[in-house]
Amino acid sequence: MCATSERYTQKMQRPFRIRKEIAFLMNQPPEGMFCFRKEGTDDGIIVTIVGPPGCAYEANVLELDLDLPFRYPFQPPHIKFRTPVYHPNIDNNGRICLDLLRMPPNGAWKPTLKLADILIAIKLLLLHPNVDDPLMPEIADEYINNRFMFEIKARNFEDGKRKRDLTPSIF
Repeated sequence: MCATSERYTQKMQRPFRIRKEIAFLMNQPPEGMFCFRKEGTDDGIIVTIVGPPGCAYEANVLELDLDLPFRYPFQPPHIKFRTPVYHPNIDNNGRICLDLLRMPPNGAWKPTLKLADILIAIKLLLLHPNVDDPLMPEIADEYINNRFMFEIKARNFEDGKRKRDLTPSIF
């Protein structure tokens, strides 16, 4: 198959897969998630995640921006948190450190992965931070050494800043 023919095939398959995956997310999103199309785009969605039970983000409403690059599914989607999140694998700009969102050899992205798979992985990351490969080392250190303080900060994190410290007073 020549390069021109291969590009044509990719160009034709891409819209079909994108429509199919986005329609699936709109109609049958992963549990605890809601998906909405971004205005003015066919390949961008906003994902709302209700914080999973059993973690510091329980019942919080978190929003993600999901944009598909032109070479999707041969490149991973661009996903970042719109809502500030205090987490070892999420930085202050909402970027997420997750192997599935990076190309090999350093990442684990595969064209066979679906958007729903990635969203489930992000939800699992909220439950189980990867402290061995943190994007925010100081938060990972706190998660390891002072889980109580981490949980308080994570529950009360808003607008990129901590709300007033709700630690119990000694006095």
